[in-house]
Amino acid sequence: MYYNLQAPTYVPFQGYLGYFARSEDMVLKVILQSISGERNDELFYQELIQLAPTEKEKEVIRGIRDDERKHNQMFRNIYTQLTGTPPTGIEATEPIEHVSNYLSGIESALFGELKAFEKYRTLYLNISPLYRDMIFEIMTDEIKHASYYNWLYAKNNR
Repeated sequence: MYYNLQAPTYVPFQGYLGYFARSEDMVLKVILQSISGERNDELFYQELIQLAPTEKEKEVIRGIRDDERKHNQMFRNIYTQLTGTPPTGIEATEPIEHVSNYLSGIESALFGELKAFEKYRTLYLNISPLYRDMIFEIMTDEIKHASYYNWLYAKNNR
């Protein structure tokens, strides 16, 4: 007896999107959340820089912080292009986290970068192809940041 097997249809992870999946409202909502999230990350990393024990570690975190600023601007540009108006009234979607100590801050940053990558991957799959290159750049930066934070964690957890 032979079975006719079909490959399963790929369905992107919907955990961050709820019932808005595959709609313009969802894309705009995620972009607004991302603008807020990138700003929160920038502020968190600024605090983390102050706790970094070496100049090299400060330099790495400064580079990540500067990328978060760039992402914030990219998301603002995408939102403006999609809606015709700049984003306004953006409130923090998550409470601003403060750094309690360097090692736990690095751990929190590492998991935050990975979580952001997952969210942006879903955005990438649902946004107009015109904006995918920008989202791809942001996604690859997030993975790069996670790698740097992994290195910082390993270096300081001996």
